[in-house]
Amino acid sequence: MKALRPISIAAAMLLLATGASAQLSLTPSPPNPFPKPLEPEKPKPRPKPAAAPADKDHAKKTTADKAGAAKPGAAPESSDAVDPDDPNVDLVYGAYQRGFYKTAFDLALKRAQELNDPKAMTMLGELYANALGIRRDYDKAVEWYRRAADLGDREAMFALAMARMAGRGGGPANREEAAKWLASSAKLGEPRAAYNLALLYLDGQTFPQDIKRSAELLRVAADAGNPEAQYALATFYKEGTGVEKNVEQSVRLLQAAAVAGNVPAEVEYAIALYNGTGTVKNEPAAVALLRKAARANNPIAQNRLAHVLFSGQGAPRDPVEAIKWHLVAKTAGKGDLMLDEAQAQLSPEERARAQEAAKKWVGGK
Repeated sequence: MKALRPISIAAAMLLLATGASAQLSLTPSPPNPFPKPLEPEKPKPRPKPAAAPADKDHAKKTTADKAGAAKPGAAPESSDAVDPDDPNVDLVYGAYQRGFYKTAFDLALKRAQELNDPKAMTMLGELYANALGIRRDYDKAVEWYRRAADLGDREAMFALAMARMAGRGGGPANREEAAKWLASSAKLGEPRAAYNLALLYLDGQTFPQDIKRSAELLRVAADAGNPEAQYALATFYKEGTGVEKNVEQSVRLLQAAAVAGNVPAEVEYAIALYNGTGTVKNEPAAVALLRKAARANNPIAQNRLAHVLFSGQGAPRDPVEAIKWHLVAKTAGKGDLMLDEAQAQLSPEERARAQEAAKKWVGGK
């Protein structure tokens, strides 16, 4: 029985993983589990439970709103889309969530000016930064993020850090200022900030390199459910970098990240399942995950799936489908001499079918 080789994962310039007990000879270049700091997600005020509609007409309107919420860029609705007299409704977030961006802007501006509400300020930064209900203006976005951050809003701190990292608002990029806000946001429990701060401790440019501190921050973000952090921390446990080596813990983190939809984690977890490394062997589940990741256009998953389908070990043998995925992966630079030889074994008709299927896949991407 052949074993699928785990992906060789690099953590910046630090980590170089090796395949464990693998029989496949190739080690395709992996995606980097430690990318540049993430683009800021949309910082939103936390929603509060909505109160029951005041009357039948309002109830009908609410139902209609839910059925056809406006998409980004759609014409904004008027402020009567929500009930401004209901004290139990987070009006700003409610309007934002339903796509009524102009309404959200008007309500947030009023709340920020009259109540000095940091969540409303964060929302204003979000709307300005993403041109939702208002013309995009990074300077104003950063101004509102900064005001909310000064009042202790962790989401504003994170958004401000990412804006300053990218050089948006307030002059050129400033990693030191960004790092300060990331640290403040992470201290208040923002998982995205903890993850990005971990990257800074890992690369050793903004701070002195501190692998253990990086691992600690990754653990904070991973425990909060951040899939990128879960995947990164899995790499640490797999290699024993910054933590004690623990293959079982690595696989548990890979599983969590895979469930959350992290594609590289899906591939690594699939390989662990296929080989029974750190978990119970489950080839059908492994192949299902490889198919999912291959369809998400991950070339390593495509390569591994091609091996499985050509050998028939873990899935019904399908050499045409195998070579299709091999050719697709090859277009992404993931060549494989073994599969090249397998392709040569096909009949001319089978090769033509595989090539046509690969062409359709690549052309449709």
